[in-house]
Amino acid sequence: MNAIASTHITRPVTLVEAINLALAHEMQADETVVVLGEDVALNGGVFRATVDLRKQFGLKRVMDTPLAETLIAGMAVGMSVQGLKPVAEIQFMGFIYATMEQVISHAARMRNRTRGRLHCPLVLRAPFGGGIHAPEHHSESTEALFAHIPGIRVVIPSSPARAYGLLLASIRNPDPVIFLEPKRIYRAANQTVENAGQALPLDTCFTLQEGQHITLVSWGAMIQETLEAAQQLAEEGIECEVIDVATISPLDRETIICSVAKTGHCVIVHEAARECGVGAEIAATLAEHALTDLRAPVKRVTGYDTIMPYFKQESLYLPTTEKIIKAVKETLDYD
Repeated sequence: MNAIASTHITRPVTLVEAINLALAHEMQADETVVVLGEDVALNGGVFRATVDLRKQFGLKRVMDTPLAETLIAGMAVGMSVQGLKPVAEIQFMGFIYATMEQVISHAARMRNRTRGRLHCPLVLRAPFGGGIHAPEHHSESTEALFAHIPGIRVVIPSSPARAYGLLLASIRNPDPVIFLEPKRIYRAANQTVENAGQALPLDTCFTLQEGQHITLVSWGAMIQETLEAAQQLAEEGIECEVIDVATISPLDRETIICSVAKTGHCVIVHEAARECGVGAEIAATLAEHALTDLRAPVKRVTGYDTIMPYFKQESLYLPTTEKIIKAVKETLDYD
């Protein structure tokens, strides 16, 4: 895989290649953008998301760090308030918890703390989610932890094009962004991406498919199973509206509420544990603002409230297309 820094090149790429394209494009366009993290320079990152960036932009802008996540986040905060736009990589979400002191106590508060005199334009990237037979601490889906923190955005792409456009928008955003990359679909499919520097909007859901019978809400890798379920249900005459949340926080409530006002039914799909997950926030939002439109209780298809199991059992933990179809039929049968 070679990074493409030239503009207006269109070709099929995987999600991880799209990440690399976005980084290369923005580093070429903006000399204040820097990349840091463990193995991101000489080795090009554990998943090769930063491959060749060091060759193009040099060690002053693509920096290897020690295996010290607190240091990586702290450096990113310091760089950002001094005029740089750091994009820091945490190798797996299971190691991101050491950064939370820097993220919660400093990055998220910088604008408020300084009454707008300083802001904190940093991006903290991390692969997340299960499905690749990884060991402990490599398969977490704890996006709800960060979604609960005011002052930061949590962005999750679901396709190569979405990854390219949302990462550009995240780097250009003046405030901190947690950018979580669903590694299960890093190389699952190719999609044509125009490397022209076009960002996608943050804080907006994307309606991937329109339908009239039920709204399916999901994000990240689970979009694949959700779309597959919608396709199989369509063969039975059930039209699903599929919404990709994309920005977990702040949540685009209006798009979800408007969809449910049309369909009257909703199933939320995520692989994170159920209790206090983002799905619970969406369900509460619908209870507050769309109760009279609902014709059945909101149903969730989620992971379990337990530690993500080792690879031999992770398929039992992750939501499946069959579970989504079952939830849809139970919801529609409630009428």
